[in-house]
Amino acid sequence: MWIVSQLSLFSADARPTGVADLAGLLCGPGQITRFGAGDTARLSIVLLDPSRAAAVATACEGTGITIKPVHTESGATALRTAFRCDLVDLAKIWTRGASKAVPPGLQLDGPVLRLWTLATGRPDDRGGYLLALDSHAPQTHEALIAAATRAGISPARVGCGTPAHPTALRISGTRRVQRLVELVGPAPPGIAADQWPRCWGRRRS
Repeated sequence: MWIVSQLSLFSADARPTGVADLAGLLCGPGQITRFGAGDTARLSIVLLDPSRAAAVATACEGTGITIKPVHTESGATALRTAFRCDLVDLAKIWTRGASKAVPPGLQLDGPVLRLWTLATGRPDDRGGYLLALDSHAPQTHEALIAAATRAGISPARVGCGTPAHPTALRISGTRRVQRLVELVGPAPPGIAADQWPRCWGRRRS
């Protein structure tokens, strides 16, 4: 039976989503770049699971940002925005020089984690849940581990950065997985329930 828990103040349903929540894509393999004088920026992400493109695009629309599917030169499916002025603040926060950088003290609340989960999350075969990291930005990994720990989902880093074994945070243990379930909310339309975080146990009375 499903474990029933109290709604967290940091859960995905606790507040409306906004542009800042697109940080969930940047926690994973998302990239953000500024153009020209830096007064516009573009957000993109290569999807590990192309079948999620529509669901991720719909979630981004909820923040007010349109993102469309494209095919990369390698044949992968990616989502990409136009260059937009309303993404510049996000780009400033998430870059240091020319490199992606996690903002100091990043708060992984429900809306940010939900988008990260939607774009990259998947269960493993040992009862844990994986959130993909950016294999091309290893400098972000330790900061994201710290942010996840502050959010109550202390993870381990797994994988070696190959397509078959992408680098990811692994959340395991009943309490930590249940915390993730509380934060991200139910699976959105278009995502199979068995691919979304879930935790089994005794139902609370």
